[in-house]
Amino acid sequence: MILSSRTSRVLLCGAVAVGVIMAPAVATAGREQAGPRGQAGEVATPALRGPIPGTVPGDPKAADVRDTYPWMSTNVDLAAAGYVEQEFHVSGRADAYSTAGDPVGSDVPYQTRVIVRRPVHPAKFNGTVLAEWQNVTAGYDLDAMWSHQQIMREGYAWVGVSAQRVGVDHLRGWSPARYGDLDVTGGGRFMADELSYDVYAQVAKALRGGSGEVRPLGRLPARTILAVGASQSAGRMTIYYDNVLPKTEAVFDGFANIVGSAPSRKGAEPVFQVLSETDVRNPVRRPDDDRFVRWEVAGAAHSGWNGQEYRRPILERDLGAAPSFNCDQPPWSRVPLHHVIAAAYGHLTRWSGSGARPPAAPPLELNPDGTKPRDELGIARGGIRLSQVDVPTALNTGDNSGESFCRLFGTHIPFDRSRLDRLYPSHGGYVAAVATTDGRNVRAGYLLPGDALRNLRDAVASDIGKP
Repeated sequence: MILSSRTSRVLLCGAVAVGVIMAPAVATAGREQAGPRGQAGEVATPALRGPIPGTVPGDPKAADVRDTYPWMSTNVDLAAAGYVEQEFHVSGRADAYSTAGDPVGSDVPYQTRVIVRRPVHPAKFNGTVLAEWQNVTAGYDLDAMWSHQQIMREGYAWVGVSAQRVGVDHLRGWSPARYGDLDVTGGGRFMADELSYDVYAQVAKALRGGSGEVRPLGRLPARTILAVGASQSAGRMTIYYDNVLPKTEAVFDGFANIVGSAPSRKGAEPVFQVLSETDVRNPVRRPDDDRFVRWEVAGAAHSGWNGQEYRRPILERDLGAAPSFNCDQPPWSRVPLHHVIAAAYGHLTRWSGSGARPPAAPPLELNPDGTKPRDELGIARGGIRLSQVDVPTALNTGDNSGESFCRLFGTHIPFDRSRLDRLYPSHGGYVAAVATTDGRNVRAGYLLPGDALRNLRDAVASDIGKP
């Protein structure tokens, strides 16, 4: 699960309890009418409003600044990369399903929101949309799969979908003026996210385009739409794939289930599961086949350094403070799981299009009791091994313990100078080892060249092996 601590829940409850300054209802731009329901099982095309007007976060002219920008609006300079962030409200009538896939309601009205980060010009767009089922375990929408360096460098469009009640309820409390009309419960009739599967699918249907005046992707032609989700969201996507999708129209081209469960059913759409070391606890694994591939990454954590550092200033802005944790070991592995996920997106796009199956990867080694054998440095054996693991400057693992969700953060313990000097007598030898390992991973398909170059620059800039 991509999680926050009890601290964040307290902050959340406080924000909702105190309330926000009411402002005039936010005006919206163009409107598109929802299409007819069509035949049984057909996914409806929802209505869209937007882009929802808003200024940059922190505009001193706003009566209540939270009404002027989307929840967790990115602090990345999108314009410098030729990207734009826009928010849309999505409404329609959805069918309701139990977790077993049984229909429990039909034509239930809903309204939610999507947040879009995309290239401005079609020439920048690679044709693939990453439609993220936003994680709500912390009590609010979390853009867990927004890895901006890789997504913008490779030219993806990213769309965050608010499909679940917890996330939408938080939005309504955080900014009633902006989100007060949102509801994914059918007015309280469906409180266990029964509508979420069809809502998620309807958003994908809208991303396919159409003749309406409101286009969430602008002029970008979406050739491939991938369903992506981390942890709790991967679990929801698993239910959707196994139990709901067989009864409905297929609207996604492939599924990326990250640090969470994956479907057991073999369907028409390919499924790519990527797990951190934290997530691998059972030697019984679904074997790879022509519709399913699983990767396991040594040293990586379920919720690691990259995501935590990206979200910290945004949570401080939007909640008043970021959560802190008191773990038994220094938290947050710095093995960049997001580098491997970025490589997986490219494979999944090609797999869903041309049928080119991604490369297999060695599994992490496991003892019969589910623990992981480790080398003399304490690093797990097997799995995909990035240069941060095979040319280590710190002990990075997927394990930790302590309060709250510490067990999901992994460990990062830098090596002292004497150990570094023994491992890397020369700076050139260290840089060469990083380049060799990353080159091997690029050739194997586990790492993109852009991330290998970034690692190389970091190695060159370091003082490892210098007198």
